[in-house]
Amino acid sequence: MAKKLTEATVVEYDRIGDTDVLQVRTSPLRPPGRGEVTVEVITAGISHIDGFIRSGREEAFSHDPFPRRSGSDFAGTIVAVGEDVHGFTRGMDVVGHVRAGAHASALTVPTSVLVKKPRTVSWEAAGGLFLAGATALDILDQVRVGEGDTVVVSAAAGGVGSLEAQIARHRGATVIGTCGDRNFDYLRQLGIKPVLYGPGIADRIRKAAGKPITAMIDNFGQDGRALAEDLEISPSRYRSSEDRRDAEVRLLQDDPESVAKATSLLERVAQLAEKRAFTLLVSGLYSLDDVAEAYADLGKLHARGKVVLATRPVTTVRTLKARDVWEAAG
Repeated sequence: MAKKLTEATVVEYDRIGDTDVLQVRTSPLRPPGRGEVTVEVITAGISHIDGFIRSGREEAFSHDPFPRRSGSDFAGTIVAVGEDVHGFTRGMDVVGHVRAGAHASALTVPTSVLVKKPRTVSWEAAGGLFLAGATALDILDQVRVGEGDTVVVSAAAGGVGSLEAQIARHRGATVIGTCGDRNFDYLRQLGIKPVLYGPGIADRIRKAAGKPITAMIDNFGQDGRALAEDLEISPSRYRSSEDRRDAEVRLLQDDPESVAKATSLLERVAQLAEKRAFTLLVSGLYSLDDVAEAYADLGKLHARGKVVLATRPVTTVRTLKARDVWEAAG
């Protein structure tokens, strides 16, 4: 019989601040109650909004008491099951979401925040599916992207942007992705037309598209609305980086309606991942103990795809990343 988990390693912080306030601690793990399971976490994603909350830049959660925990995305295996649990069994691999606290070796959560992990999705990718994937899908639904559209996605190599671009393409849209020139080959491999940031970008977008632009999603946050107006995009089919922030904040609420919507979006994201409608690139994989280093990597704003934490990595040896070589050469 497997040993019952009574403690978990967790990431907490006692005050607002930079990555130096993060503490890796051991905490009691409560057993699952009615409608709950305990999940042994294998991987957990990190997101910019996690850092904004910790640093005080995001005020939506400013009244949460200390100590606070970190992270919303996780993937793992169910190791204990409470009463009145249906559809989830011990040994099942799952992907889930929480308002905070995903950066842990184990979690006890209600089954309402879980979906079954697709077998074809790696653990590394599964741990980063929730917030980036659900936000991307929510924004695409708002803009009503579908067959025949021509869509501009800014910061198209990032975690959310790359998923928006790939899912839009899966829906039948032509996708123009704005980015730095080092990401051109990456976007081309995804079937996305890259366009360089900077002066003259509207003309470059029009040339790359060769037809009217019907929608735009801005993840970059600099003059996106002005660019959308220049491209003659209807305001109803434009979403800003602030709209993305609002979508992420809604997904992190813990009232029953918000949780149900978040889980529904996660279910759809998992299904799209299983169909290989997109590939979630994991550009950095760090041990849970190296959470501060992982956030520092994300904070450089140069990572493609997602940065993910692993509770039991095969190795903690660091290898030089191609993007670091690129930047050093520049």
